[in-house]
Amino acid sequence: MVKSVDRALRIISLISKQKEGMGVTELGERLGIGKSSTYKLLSTLTEHGYIEQDEGTKKYRLGYKYLELSALLLESMDIRSLAAPFLKEVEAITNEVVHLVVYDQGEIVYIEKLEGNEILRTHSKVGRRAPVHCTSVGKVILSHLEDREVRNILTKQGMAVHTENTITSIDEFLKEIHKVNKQGFAVEKEENEVGITCIAAPIFDNRGKIAAAVSISGPSIRMSDKRLQELKPLIMKTGKQISNRLGYVE
Repeated sequence: MVKSVDRALRIISLISKQKEGMGVTELGERLGIGKSSTYKLLSTLTEHGYIEQDEGTKKYRLGYKYLELSALLLESMDIRSLAAPFLKEVEAITNEVVHLVVYDQGEIVYIEKLEGNEILRTHSKVGRRAPVHCTSVGKVILSHLEDREVRNILTKQGMAVHTENTITSIDEFLKEIHKVNKQGFAVEKEENEVGITCIAAPIFDNRGKIAAAVSISGPSIRMSDKRLQELKPLIMKTGKQISNRLGYVE
């Protein structure tokens, strides 16, 4: 361990926890080093923009360099890569199909699909689009939008009938997603494809905005109400884990 680097990082950590900043003397005492050494470390960090000094209080606080670095980090984040280990864990536990989707222009887009070990024929495919009104992932995503926006989306996209279970009324759909928002997950029982049942959870970004959704799909004969109850904590946990990797804090 390089002692000077360790001390510089500890300074950053200490200052980040104090909204009003910290003075040289206080920092030196917390680090167990002299005022002169503390000042040198602070001067170096200030020179590079990681720390800045308040002209009035003379206390040091985090610099704007962190905003720049945060923006670069967020831009470089690939949700597929971040979600991969969590999706693989769900696949290993359930042996069912696992989907990762995002919302785009009134539809959901599959950006990742893990097949599981069980045989299941579905229309889903990476890159393929699907309706929002008859998929569990679509319900989850729309449940975090304003009602007015949801109405506009459904009016524009329509609510085509895919099976006899497809919801085709906007008002009925709004009631459904209000329930989804409250409970934190969505279920779709043969609303998109006959014989297929899915359960999904939301994924949020660092701003707390809905960013994507993750789901588990399987044949309805296996995805009984009892199985869905067993899968509920797993899919919700997975959504939260991916959200946290994106910088979301509850």
